[in-house]
Amino acid sequence: MHSSQPKIIIAIDGFSSCGKSTLARQVAKELHYTYIDSGAMYRAVTLEAIRRNLVDGVQPDEQALSTLLDEIQIDFHISKTTGLQEIWLNGKNVEEEIRDIEVSDSVSIISKQEVVRTKLVFLQRRLGKSKGIVMDGRDIGTVVFPDAELKIFMTADESIRAKRRYDELIAKGMEVKLESIQKNIHFRDYIDQTREISPLKKADDAIELDNSFLSIEETVQQVIDLFHQKLRELNV
Repeated sequence: MHSSQPKIIIAIDGFSSCGKSTLARQVAKELHYTYIDSGAMYRAVTLEAIRRNLVDGVQPDEQALSTLLDEIQIDFHISKTTGLQEIWLNGKNVEEEIRDIEVSDSVSIISKQEVVRTKLVFLQRRLGKSKGIVMDGRDIGTVVFPDAELKIFMTADESIRAKRRYDELIAKGMEVKLESIQKNIHFRDYIDQTREISPLKKADDAIELDNSFLSIEETVQQVIDLFHQKLRELNV
């Protein structure tokens, strides 16, 4: 990408296990943009909430969550071995821990809490102040960056998403059942779309991208093409 080109914000929203993070990471790498995994931020908060026994499956204590948010530090660092950005919680790499099924089962409950969303939206906006970023999540194009120049809304068949997630966890050596993954994804879809604070929905100006039958390379190329198309529009 030519240095004289204007930097923009690319917001990628969509359902769980659509490959949003993989797509956002690859697009950022191609464009030499900064990738920010907002979902990892919510997972990191969820991990700490689990550690503090604040997750009982129903309604976590809001005051305890507020205290937690004041006390934790979330950072992103580039891995020296992979060259990819990884999330750190309180000075420790938790990139693998936040992908555990226990975190996946609780993240929707924690992330729908207003105190959590308010705090993390503030942090995300601060990270994107200079533009030149790719951020993925559930409400990036609708709440965090409603003025983002390029908005993508990803979707894929529920059963295909479950199988992808299952394969990913099995490859990491985790013992999981496909049925449990399917239930988790179905539950998360319901929570994400029906929560009162920042529900998952497609922004009016977002471009829908169904990658049920697309490879990651094909999906990345579609977004890169949309990026260049957007730059042409901005330079008119």
